[in-house]
Amino acid sequence: MRVIFFSIIAACVVLSAPGCKRFLDYQPKGAVDGDSLNTPDKVDQMVISAYASLAADHWTVPYESQWPYGDVRAGDAYKGGGGVSDVGEYHQYETFTFNRPDIGTTDNLWFRCYVGIGRANDALLRINVLDESVYAVKTQRMAEMRFLRAHFLFTLKRNFKYMVWFDENFPKDSVNNLSNRAYTDQELWTKIADDFRYAADNLPESQTELGRVNKWAAKAYLAKTLLSQAYVENDQHAVTNIDMDLLNQVVSLVDEVTPHYALADDYSKNFLWDFDHDNPEIVFAVERSINDGTPNGNIAMAEALNYPMNKEYGCCWFHVPTQNLVNAFKTENGLPEFETFNQVSLAAPADFLSNTVDPRLDHTVGIPTHPWKYVPTFVYDISWTRVPDVYGLFSSMKEAQLNTCPCYKKALSYSFYASSKNTTIIRFADVLLWKAEALIELGRQDEALPIINQVRERAKTSVSKLVTEGGDPISNYNIDTYKPGTNCTWTQEFARNALRWERRLELAMEGSRFYDLVRWGIAEPYMNKYFAEEKPRRAHLSEAHFTAGRDEYFPIPQKQINFTSGLYQQNPGYTN
Repeated sequence: MRVIFFSIIAACVVLSAPGCKRFLDYQPKGAVDGDSLNTPDKVDQMVISAYASLAADHWTVPYESQWPYGDVRAGDAYKGGGGVSDVGEYHQYETFTFNRPDIGTTDNLWFRCYVGIGRANDALLRINVLDESVYAVKTQRMAEMRFLRAHFLFTLKRNFKYMVWFDENFPKDSVNNLSNRAYTDQELWTKIADDFRYAADNLPESQTELGRVNKWAAKAYLAKTLLSQAYVENDQHAVTNIDMDLLNQVVSLVDEVTPHYALADDYSKNFLWDFDHDNPEIVFAVERSINDGTPNGNIAMAEALNYPMNKEYGCCWFHVPTQNLVNAFKTENGLPEFETFNQVSLAAPADFLSNTVDPRLDHTVGIPTHPWKYVPTFVYDISWTRVPDVYGLFSSMKEAQLNTCPCYKKALSYSFYASSKNTTIIRFADVLLWKAEALIELGRQDEALPIINQVRERAKTSVSKLVTEGGDPISNYNIDTYKPGTNCTWTQEFARNALRWERRLELAMEGSRFYDLVRWGIAEPYMNKYFAEEKPRRAHLSEAHFTAGRDEYFPIPQKQINFTSGLYQQNPGYTN
């Protein structure tokens, strides 16, 4: 299943600038309204417009790749760029200390998610009035729109916790009278789950048109939602309970999804444009385009800043892997160095041969003297960095594509380059690890063991592209599966640690880590330990500190509070 960017924009949906008027209150000039829109062809255009919102992200609001929110806030990535003031809002995210309600990029995230929700609701409102006798796909299109609405609500939920929920039946002129505390934390999760459940019940198993969501993507996203909901939080964001019934539902849903997907035979295929349309692992992705008749194409502008500084790319070296993350790939007898990984750093070229590492390191991180993106003659050099004294020597490689790729082009309005590589939201390895996590928390850790080992076995065999020009391995690879009684004792606690470690390595730099830490209720001790160990290495973190009960979520944007004359309630710990 793919999600494609459709370039046709419905005439009735026009974006307004953040901070001017709320999207749903804006009446665009020349807009078509009323019964003239209640025809199948016009409704189809509105559906297409809702799909288009998926790919409208940008480096100032990367709400699909989520690298500033999921990686930079998690100790997996430094902000990067030309220094702390370069897109300085992301430095505030990284250090937490000066994160404020008036940061414009935070407001952009809120705003753009509601643009997507507004488009889905507009389409639903029109679909509802059509009879199936004239619009045969009515139920299916409703399911698609509820899937997209739930996707944007999910993004809001895990970033802000308390957002405003409304459906297509709520009068637009009354939206400003809604509170972001009309529903409890758990009730908001249930609202999102209800949309995905409707989608799962009413979508086809496959779609004839490339890009439309299907039943299995909806079931997978429902599992992801229920897994998040299962970790019950109090008002201070502390996890106080785990709902076992919801975990059992996660296991059942993953079992339904599993026959329809598989791990790619090589880990690299998840991060190469060449395999966007021939990869059994992709469950849900935003599909990109290039040379499609529009000025820039639908390239991934959210990641345009993340390329290194060599002449083939030119700018701007954001999203830089941390030393802590690189060290986490070290292994001892094939297993992670759970307790000692960060005591000695992998830094000099010789370190990657004198220590053993998980192969996923060289799929994830650009390292000086190592080939870049699987081309032995295209070697990453220290000169490719921008401010190494601030952010070190590494670069993020998963989202980057080769400059020779047909998917790669310069954005006409900018001096930056980006690619039409699809933006993956859910891949099957992630889905498998949700099931493993649920099983472990249910006390069924023995059933989780083969799942985690399946993911590790794929990593172990994904080394054919990781070679030098002479054909030698780039690094000293040694990864093994967990073998209770031989190399580990598979208790629930050990299994929990192994699962959490596996998620970090498997999904590194894919925008998910921070949300894992919050879900597990360990963000505060984890992040402050990270800061204590990383500050001697990186001076830009000198004032960084994570405050429990506040920093698990962004503040409600002050502009949004102002729009409602103070009706929205601020999250704990933030001063308006």
